[in-house]
Amino acid sequence: MSVKPGPSARPPARPATARAESAAGAARAEGAARAEGAATGVPGWLVVLLAAASGATVANLYYAQPLLATLSRTFGISVSAVGGLITVTQIGYVIGMLFLVPLGDRLEKRNLITALLVVTTLALTAAGLSTGFPMLLVASLIAGSTSVVAQIVVPFAASLAPDHARGRVVGRVMSGLLTGILLSRTVSSLVSDLAGWRVVFLGSAVLMAVLAVILRFALPRHAPTTALPYHHVLRSTAALVRRHPALLRRGLYQSAMFAAFSAFWTTVSFVLTGPGFHYSQLGVGAFALVGAAGAAIAPFAGRWADRGLARPLTGAAFGVVALAFAVAGFGAHSVILIGLAAILVDMAVQTTLILGQHTIYQLDPTARARLNSAFIAIFFIGGAIGSQLGSAVYHAAGWTGLTVLGAALPLVALLYWTTELRRGHGRGRGTSATGDEGAEREAHAPETATAPAPDPATAPDPATTPDPATAPDPATTPDTATA
Repeated sequence: MSVKPGPSARPPARPATARAESAAGAARAEGAARAEGAATGVPGWLVVLLAAASGATVANLYYAQPLLATLSRTFGISVSAVGGLITVTQIGYVIGMLFLVPLGDRLEKRNLITALLVVTTLALTAAGLSTGFPMLLVASLIAGSTSVVAQIVVPFAASLAPDHARGRVVGRVMSGLLTGILLSRTVSSLVSDLAGWRVVFLGSAVLMAVLAVILRFALPRHAPTTALPYHHVLRSTAALVRRHPALLRRGLYQSAMFAAFSAFWTTVSFVLTGPGFHYSQLGVGAFALVGAAGAAIAPFAGRWADRGLARPLTGAAFGVVALAFAVAGFGAHSVILIGLAAILVDMAVQTTLILGQHTIYQLDPTARARLNSAFIAIFFIGGAIGSQLGSAVYHAAGWTGLTVLGAALPLVALLYWTTELRRGHGRGRGTSATGDEGAEREAHAPETATAPAPDPATAPDPATTPDPATAPDPATTPDTATA
């Protein structure tokens, strides 16, 4: 007697199917991750770690920005004087870029990163325990100079990636760095509101210590790319600026952009905590969180760089920042318009930064740390000037004067950009090189385009000359000028 399976016999098949589908989904995800790692040449987990390290270390430069009003009351100094803390920290970063980052080509990078993070931990601890403003200034100067770990990590990631995927890898690491910049203000405001400003610096010191241990064991060893003595490395960094016009040009572009960026974020906390809005530290932190949306542009900027769109998008970014400051000026009493301006400024500044780094990393693969050192040092000088000038202009002419300054800086850069456009006229659209870089490449290109006339004494014997009828088709023969 046969028994037909009833409804109760069917349900057990469903869990098996679900498990099979789950396993298939996991396999697809794992396959996609492997494919992504194969496409970029760098394991996905390592890219995430490098991005997190970049963001955590560079955040040390910006923790103090939303705390200026609090620090002014704590140490009994004027608001304009306490703004010097931001300037000193950025000057420290420039010092680190000039004298420490070039060591990334001279020393094994893992050891260098660990040593710098240890010093950063000690400096941040001193900042959190400061008994006076001068002590805080000195500690911030040291922490700023050793927080250049972020700018050793970025060229490190670039050196691990193949040429065709370098823009994507750098873009992803930079997205972590930019997220650290933008979220640092929010974290600083929240922690300060809950536990006091000293915990901001002490908490970051603990984070740097943990990061030093993780990176020490997780990073692959990376051999030095030069054996030059240290003083020769420093001299060669200056020589790179003279040798590569594109390096100086991109540094000046970013200098104008970062000056506008620093002027905006140094003074906007005064606006939000002032009589127009009466924001608390928590409110300033929430506003800074809006600006973090600008970091979302980083992966796209990396892809645009790989596609050779650096030049046109650089000019467009200058226009976007000028427009953003105009919006901020007309919306002085609207936090929505100021927030929109913050997003536009952050997105445009991050775009030009990634496009600039992609350009300079192509100049000399053996000197990427030194190239990055010169590039960042040039534009951080602009940032330090922007912070100090922004504070002075704000207190002299208010928010309107600040927005005029912020709009003028990228417009000056845009005028300079038009000279690049003229120098690069006639070059193909599908190149990421600047006009200066293109001229440089052409000047150093192997002279194979025009072969010298053959000497009659060494002319080939007609008996051994191939018959034109059997000679290869010129249309299919590789051109020696482009081989």
